[in-house]
Amino acid sequence: MTKIKIKESKASTSIPTANPENLKKQHRKKKRKILWKNKVKHVGKKKEDTKAMRVLPPKAPQEFSSNWKTLQELLKQKATSFDKSLPVTQTYSKNHTSKKENVKGIPAISGGGKMGKFKSVNKMDCDPAQTSVPLATLKSERTATDKNSTEGKGNSKEHKKRKNSDIEKEQADIKHKRRKSEEHMEQHLEADIWFDDVDPDDIEAAIGPEAAKVARRKMGIEDKPQLSVEQVLVKEKAFAGLTKAVAMDCEMVGVGPQGEDSILARVSIVNQFGKCIYDKHVKPTEKVTDYRTAVSGIRPKDLKKGEEFKSVQKEVADILKGRILVGHAVHNDLKILFLDHPKKKIRDTQRYKPFRKEVKSGRPSLKLLCEKLLNVKVQTSEHCSIQDAQAAMRLYTLVKKQWEANINAKSKRKCVA
Repeated sequence: MTKIKIKESKASTSIPTANPENLKKQHRKKKRKILWKNKVKHVGKKKEDTKAMRVLPPKAPQEFSSNWKTLQELLKQKATSFDKSLPVTQTYSKNHTSKKENVKGIPAISGGGKMGKFKSVNKMDCDPAQTSVPLATLKSERTATDKNSTEGKGNSKEHKKRKNSDIEKEQADIKHKRRKSEEHMEQHLEADIWFDDVDPDDIEAAIGPEAAKVARRKMGIEDKPQLSVEQVLVKEKAFAGLTKAVAMDCEMVGVGPQGEDSILARVSIVNQFGKCIYDKHVKPTEKVTDYRTAVSGIRPKDLKKGEEFKSVQKEVADILKGRILVGHAVHNDLKILFLDHPKKKIRDTQRYKPFRKEVKSGRPSLKLLCEKLLNVKVQTSEHCSIQDAQAAMRLYTLVKKQWEANINAKSKRKCVA
């Protein structure tokens, strides 16, 4: 008998139903595919949701609509008006909470422009396309704020006017009090001055000008008119030539590096009555680096017209020969002229001891001595050698008798010894 071979179908061999392991593997693969698809879908949905949720602020100028700008202005005005209405304690908390929380009190507006219910709106979530504010309300609010600001300015002006009036009243009261105190002082002085038959000039020299005024009033003498500097220092209709005593003053200019060294620029000599008898500028022997105009009063044009140093030196020496030389710190003037003079015939107002005691200064300036003793102001601006010489001579003549008597007494003591 022949064996019959049965052909197996290809389908039966390809389907792995018989193996349970193959079934498990196929089931796992299907699960993985489903899970992967679900994950991809879920992630895609999340990305779409986040894109939809994010509303970025507009960057291009076209995106800024008129409604967006008006909404911002309205928010600012509402916030400022609400802060003004609250007390101080509430405004502080409101300022801090308004940054984090939603802004309340903004009307929701429909597409037709009608006002709806009030609802909370977040500043960051506002869409420029969805929100719209009527312009009429904004204009009315602006006019109201402008009126308030003008009223505030008017009040501040009134407050300033009141302050100014108060200050003026205070100043007027102070002036009135000063007048009263001056009148009281004058009455007090009049009560203190009781002596009669005394020259008011002597009272002025001893006590002061105020006491002299009171004495003149009691005696029925008119007050002396205030004299000028020249009237005090120079005697009118007096002898204009050489006298036994002469006063000298020199002006210097600077030479050398930074003008530290000095050379002679001008010499002035006056007689006993303050009349000028010699005044000449001197040509510089070196290059002038500092004219010292603020003090010396010397300018380049003055030195161009000057004379030679040697001729000026000789003329001054001839004038001083055998005469009393008066000056203020006169040793500096003699040094710059390269001249000597006997010490017995020098009268230096800076070294006179009674002047030092009266002014309370070891080395008093000419300006100080004139103010205190002569009641005259000199050297107020540029110095003048003529005026300085006149001031020194006037100080000397003021105490001439006493000064000369002291010198004579000293010389007699030396002779006896």
